[in-house]
Amino acid sequence: MAESITLPERVLAAIALHRQASRDPMAAFFYDLPALDAQGRAMQAALPPGVELYYAIKANSEAAIIDTLAPHVDGLELSSGGEIARACACATPRPWVLSGPGKLDSDMHDAMTRGVEAFHVESLGEVARLQAVAASLERVQPVLLRINPALPEDLSSRLRMAGTATPFGIDEAQLADAVRAVDEAANLRLVGFHVHAMSHQACERRHQRLLDAYLARWPRWRGLARHPEAVTQLNVGGGIGVNYLRPSEQFDWAGLCEALGQRLATMREPPRVRFEIGRFLAAFCGYYAIEVLDTKVSHGEGFLVCRGGTHQFRLPAAQGHDHPIIHLPRDPERARAGERRPWTVVGQLCTPKDVLSRRQALSGVAVGDLLVLPLAGAYGYNISHADFLCHPRPEQVFVGDSRNTREGSEPETRRRRPAEPVR
Repeated sequence: MAESITLPERVLAAIALHRQASRDPMAAFFYDLPALDAQGRAMQAALPPGVELYYAIKANSEAAIIDTLAPHVDGLELSSGGEIARACACATPRPWVLSGPGKLDSDMHDAMTRGVEAFHVESLGEVARLQAVAASLERVQPVLLRINPALPEDLSSRLRMAGTATPFGIDEAQLADAVRAVDEAANLRLVGFHVHAMSHQACERRHQRLLDAYLARWPRWRGLARHPEAVTQLNVGGGIGVNYLRPSEQFDWAGLCEALGQRLATMREPPRVRFEIGRFLAAFCGYYAIEVLDTKVSHGEGFLVCRGGTHQFRLPAAQGHDHPIIHLPRDPERARAGERRPWTVVGQLCTPKDVLSRRQALSGVAVGDLLVLPLAGAYGYNISHADFLCHPRPEQVFVGDSRNTREGSEPETRRRRPAEPVR
């Protein structure tokens, strides 16, 4: 399965150039910006009328990633003060919203002074704190209330944020109280609702049923407001999964959008629907390349010990899957003639949990070969515990960065080495 994945020529060339310049065995991320640009264009083009696409930058908040996607999305979804700074530095300014539980008053203040479009409010307590901050700035602030609704069990996924007891959103049973609190807050204005219930959705038909459940409740939720005509937005979050085990079989985004458009066309007063997508926008552009340091057999199982590991690419451990592997041998002839056997790919950490992929069938692997892990553009390096054992942080290479390219020339490669932490 994994060896059938094809690396783009520009990524292969960037890996080769990086390796030539590396003094030590390499571990680095490569991001294919032309592929990311194409993914953003395609996802935007599939949207039906009245539906928007925001990029959830928590998936990958590197400047080159945001700048590549910004022209193709309607806005950005943020969840911290640090993300505010990154969004405001974007080369293509976009509207942005602030989401997430546990917002700091200082982040609320900073967001308002820097032009936040709206807040997604998580609790009655947050309504009161947001009102106080807005009043101190003499500002009327648009808000959406995040709802944790009851949902059928068969709509569940591996990661649930709603439909069960979670710290996210307002229990649907308390929604009337929350709407009343916003209506009575002089400096807040209710403009809609936010529901992000599931992540890692693999089936577009199941996700459409989830959206149908939201849309069926929309008239009732909207009717709770003092001025329902002003409540026009329904943010349905993200949750679109990536199939890491069968990369050729991915979520049918275009099919979901077509079905959603048909559903909205049947409604008398449909909301303006907004998606906040992170993983499905960014995942496909990324590659994590690591060099084999050692090969060994222990209790009958073969191990490839590689530079890097889960401290740099936590995604497989976080997801609980065995990541696909692409083998780039130093000597292709030797690899083709070598024994084909299962290998478990591990990193440099002093823990048996440092596993990237188990029992991958590879031929003729040797020390000095490269292994490339695709689908590494989202929730890869940025969710990793990079300081564990104080290994150097990996370089991040942005392939085809148009901002460094003269018209008519070949796209250049731009590198960013993450700053080392102060010790």
